[in-house]
Amino acid sequence: MKIVFASGNEGKVKEIREMLAGMGVELVSLKNYSGVPEIIEDGKTFLENALKKARKIAEFTGETVLADDSGLSVDELGGEPGIYSARYAGEKATDDDNIDLLLSRLKNIPLEKRTAFFCCALVLYRVDGSYDSFESKWNGRIIDDRRGDNGFGYDPIFYVPQLKKTAAEMQPELKNRVSHRGQAFAQLKKALEEKLKN
Repeated sequence: MKIVFASGNEGKVKEIREMLAGMGVELVSLKNYSGVPEIIEDGKTFLENALKKARKIAEFTGETVLADDSGLSVDELGGEPGIYSARYAGEKATDDDNIDLLLSRLKNIPLEKRTAFFCCALVLYRVDGSYDSFESKWNGRIIDDRRGDNGFGYDPIFYVPQLKKTAAEMQPELKNRVSHRGQAFAQLKKALEEKLKN
């Protein structure tokens, strides 16, 4: 089964290939296509953005497409950065720029009030317009000091109390199992296994 992943981010493609290993799925990156249309992510939710990406890329490639949209929501900030997670500090922002801005907004907020969650929305979109969607959340807290070298984005300041680690301190196998993306992919895998059986 061939699935086009609606991203050119090779790090993400590698992570997802590992998650779908042994399922008979050929995951193809958008890097394999030229002239890919630009997609404006103007949805109000992660799911709306993932669906828009999946639909556009399915129309463009004529293949089954997997798209995801994910980000961080901080309760005390009314859900910020939310769907703007990747560009919180501006269109050209680096991970460090985004973290710096977030920590400055949380400056006088005590740790116990810094509850947050990562959310991942996945859409598997078929050329006939039918699709499956999966969503998952991962709860944690935002700490001031960056810890760990694994992961990307807000991982170094996203602390998971039950595991006493930040997302960036976790080994990939553990993170892939417990994270928002890992949980959403577990749902996707289950659905694919059912389909491949029939």
